[in-house]
Amino acid sequence: MSKYKEHIKKNFYCFILGPLFMILEASGEFILPFINANIINDGAANGDIPYILRYGAYMAIIAAGMLLTGILGAFYGVRGSARTAAGLRRDVFRKIQTFSFSDIDRFSTGSLITRVTNDITQIQTFIQNLLRGFFRSPVMLIGAFIMSFKLSPDIAWVIFIIVPFLGAATFFIIKTASPRYTVMQERIDSLNTGVGESVTNIKVIKSFVREEHEKNKFRAINGALMEKTVSALKMMILMQPVSALAVNVTTLMVVWVAGRKIMVGSMEIGTLTAFITYLSQILTALNFLANIFLQGTRAAASDKRISEVLETVPEIKDGGDSSRRIESGSVEFRNVFFRYFKDRETPVLDNISLSIDPGGLVGIVGPTGSGKSTLISLISRLYDADSGEVLVDGANVKDIPMRELRENIAVVLQKNTLFSGTIAENLRWGDENASAEDMEKACRIACADGFISSFPDGYDTEIGQGGGNLSGGQKQRLCIARALLKHPKIMIMDDSTSAVDTATDASIRKALREQLDGVTKIIIAQRIASVIDADMIIVMNGGKITGCGTHSELMKSCADYRDIYYSQCEDDGEEDAV
Repeated sequence: MSKYKEHIKKNFYCFILGPLFMILEASGEFILPFINANIINDGAANGDIPYILRYGAYMAIIAAGMLLTGILGAFYGVRGSARTAAGLRRDVFRKIQTFSFSDIDRFSTGSLITRVTNDITQIQTFIQNLLRGFFRSPVMLIGAFIMSFKLSPDIAWVIFIIVPFLGAATFFIIKTASPRYTVMQERIDSLNTGVGESVTNIKVIKSFVREEHEKNKFRAINGALMEKTVSALKMMILMQPVSALAVNVTTLMVVWVAGRKIMVGSMEIGTLTAFITYLSQILTALNFLANIFLQGTRAAASDKRISEVLETVPEIKDGGDSSRRIESGSVEFRNVFFRYFKDRETPVLDNISLSIDPGGLVGIVGPTGSGKSTLISLISRLYDADSGEVLVDGANVKDIPMRELRENIAVVLQKNTLFSGTIAENLRWGDENASAEDMEKACRIACADGFISSFPDGYDTEIGQGGGNLSGGQKQRLCIARALLKHPKIMIMDDSTSAVDTATDASIRKALREQLDGVTKIIIAQRIASVIDADMIIVMNGGKITGCGTHSELMKSCADYRDIYYSQCEDDGEEDAV
């Protein structure tokens, strides 16, 4: 409950006024039938019109008061539940922002989306019904009980027959439904993951004509969710017929007993009418409470899933001296080992040691899966090394505040990510206060100014979700420009020019070298041509560094580098220039 305290405290008036107004409304529920009984028994039976009009006016006033208090109670119930849900959703989202890549991988993206949306909606619905009915129903229940015994103690005992029956049925339904809700929410996770993956990769699906495959996959996921939803909700469906049966049986018993009393003149018609109304109120209140408990069962499953997120201790923790600043941008690895899956024996990075001087241009090459991207992800602490040290400016990255570290490292990842909005809005992710001149300069270095100026709206051109209306090369160049606007001390480019032609690639590298003097530049590339003029080239294979030096040095000393070079360049005659 601790996660709700702060939000309940902020909106305490809703949690007080909501139930209070609902209690006032419920009070009218058990007063009206009593007045109505008197009108029938005393007014109508005796033809006393003034009596009927007077007490009818009382009923109208009470009904108007019930209308007003009911509206206010519902308003504060909705307000309190919505604000609590909004605060909780904000807390969960903030928590997710602290997660490392490994934390997100453990939950899965689809599951986190479900928890932020569907699970919190279940909590919101439960709180709303709690505020509107949890206090109203007991008042109506107790009031109706008292008034029933006041009217006819001889018949009121019938109620005690049905209450235990309803209680036992409710307990059985709740016990059966509870585990099914957890499974249902997990199926919603799978659906969100599947839909997200399909929509995100729609171009690939269409290019491979895999629409039918995706339809079948979705049908299976959707069918599994439907099956588990029906399994869970059919227990709730039982509540209505069970309650209806209880109402009908009890009403028959009351009419049977009361009918005999009316025949012998020991009970009046108005009393019977009021008693049946009270009986209906009692069963309605019991049914409403049972539904709240059922909703609470589903909310409890969602609450557990939300707690799992909020109680997760991020694998990567922020720390270090808050006054520490990155000045030069030097990078060093000392005996670094890393595994994505800690129970696996073979490491992804195996005893990596290297030193990168500030302001230089460093290239990293190697076959796919050799650990290149993993290596650079340790610099900005997207992951932490299992053992060994990663140092920036001579300090362990774990001792540098996360914000300071990441603000001074610009990373252009292999997968280019752009957001809905204009080109200018995307560029300002690098610097939200960047001027038009700053953006134009960054785009010139990234060779993006040419295609931007060709658009009618220039920097105000709208980008579709994920940059769907741009080519791969255009997206890469915008991402490079966005990173440049950070004015970083360390610039990391993870195969980020793979979609541009060799001439543009060379122009970008030339601009980086000439205009980013003093910035440490690390370029991961599949093409030797992209790093051939680097101050130092690192060769990786199987999670190890197999070579380190300039192009000329590696051609003499590193077989892995020569293999890559000859496989790419022998047809161009470039080996003759070595």
